[in-house]
Amino acid sequence: MTQISILGCGWLGLPLAKALLKKGFLAKGSTTSIEKISVLESAGIAPFIIRLEEEKISDSITDFLADSQILIVDIPPKLRGNSNENFVAKIATLIPFIENSTIEKVLFVSSTSVYGEDNELVTDETPLNPDSEGGRQLAIVESLLQKNSCFETTILRFGGLIGEDRNPVRFLSGRENIENPDSPINLIHQDDCIGIIKKIIELDSWNKTFNAVAPFHPTRKEYYTQKAADLNLALPKFVPSNTMAGKTILSDTLKNSLQYSFIKPTL
Repeated sequence: MTQISILGCGWLGLPLAKALLKKGFLAKGSTTSIEKISVLESAGIAPFIIRLEEEKISDSITDFLADSQILIVDIPPKLRGNSNENFVAKIATLIPFIENSTIEKVLFVSSTSVYGEDNELVTDETPLNPDSEGGRQLAIVESLLQKNSCFETTILRFGGLIGEDRNPVRFLSGRENIENPDSPINLIHQDDCIGIIKKIIELDSWNKTFNAVAPFHPTRKEYYTQKAADLNLALPKFVPSNTMAGKTILSDTLKNSLQYSFIKPTL
């Protein structure tokens, strides 16, 4: 029976682990919170406290990886506010432990922030040109993992993550003078994130890179105005003129290669 270790059982990792258990996989999950151990245990997930730092990692990492064939890395860089961590160094610290484990396949959850804003249409083949520190570090980590010959790596570049309990409109509600009203949205629902990861594992689709964005790209003004109305929130107010066209991220490679149909194309 295939065992999967999920590094980062948070907003996406926890429901993903539950979905994989239902598919008959064994699952190990990591958290940095002692309080969350019981949550993982009650779901049937073998829990581990893993703290990954720039120069060291918890001793439990060896047991966390032991006897698993697949590792899913779902720990985004913390580079907002006053945080300026070296995410590249953290993953570089992790890699030797993967090399010396039973792990054969790695799925790295990345982001479409590895692309710049200088493209109207973005495919998986579009050259990377990140304009944020988070995007820059993600691009380096992608390369570190994919160039390693000790395991096969698939990169999954998600757009903006949304779900029943998560939507950017809650932060935009009631705000004024929001820029770029005509930029297209590039979002993906939690259900599709999980569905795509299950499909990659099912089809043994490794050494690949996929954009993962729902094929639904209304403008920011159209989408967030309608979403605010649906949720009975104060409408966001956008500046009248468009200052940036923005990019549309295409997931055609994913849809064709995995024969995947987005569950929630209308978000």
